[in-house]
Amino acid sequence: MFDAIAHRYDLLNHMLSGGADLYWRRKAVASLRDLRPRRILDVATGTADFAIAALRLKPDEVIGVDIAENMLAIGRAKIQRMGAGEVIHLRTGEAEHLEFGDNAFDAAMVAFGARNFEHLHQGLREMQRVLRPGGRIVVLEFSRPTAFPLRQLYLFYFRRILPLLGRSISKDRDAYTYLPDTVMKFPQGEEFLAILKEAGIRSPRQHRLTFGIVTIYTGEK
Repeated sequence: MFDAIAHRYDLLNHMLSGGADLYWRRKAVASLRDLRPRRILDVATGTADFAIAALRLKPDEVIGVDIAENMLAIGRAKIQRMGAGEVIHLRTGEAEHLEFGDNAFDAAMVAFGARNFEHLHQGLREMQRVLRPGGRIVVLEFSRPTAFPLRQLYLFYFRRILPLLGRSISKDRDAYTYLPDTVMKFPQGEEFLAILKEAGIRSPRQHRLTFGIVTIYTGEK
């Protein structure tokens, strides 16, 4: 599915979020600033927008992994155009079976991809495994506002407007019906913090953005 919509993925992300996705990624990357990570893993990197945003931290290396080859191809082209090929490297790989040794990264992050893990707990445990002791995990994911009337407006947009816009531009019937379905089912808030603890993450915490539309979750190994 993601391979099928790869050619419109970036455009749709920016358009459907009103450009806020760029701000959300910058805020998530900023949560790593004090750590000064030298080696960063970006899981479910897609077209590499999160990996590119991590360049603000001036790391030695950012490795992005994803299972969708067409998404990676677009990401590689972007990285080449901006001359960041010596820092960012993209590989084919699954979140649940990361092909890296233990304690290999200072930071492991995922933006809008955790809800697509086939096995959420396993994917998070793998991210924890490849972190060095004291390393940090960052999960940027959609969440659901709770306050009236924003919750009602949000649900109407997600269930009615977004699928129509997504289908008309991507020409994929299922992709942007799939998106709201996964968001509605994904654990959020305290429930997701508990899952991070189960995965071996210490002191998990959350920071909600844009009235609770998205949440940044962080914690240490």
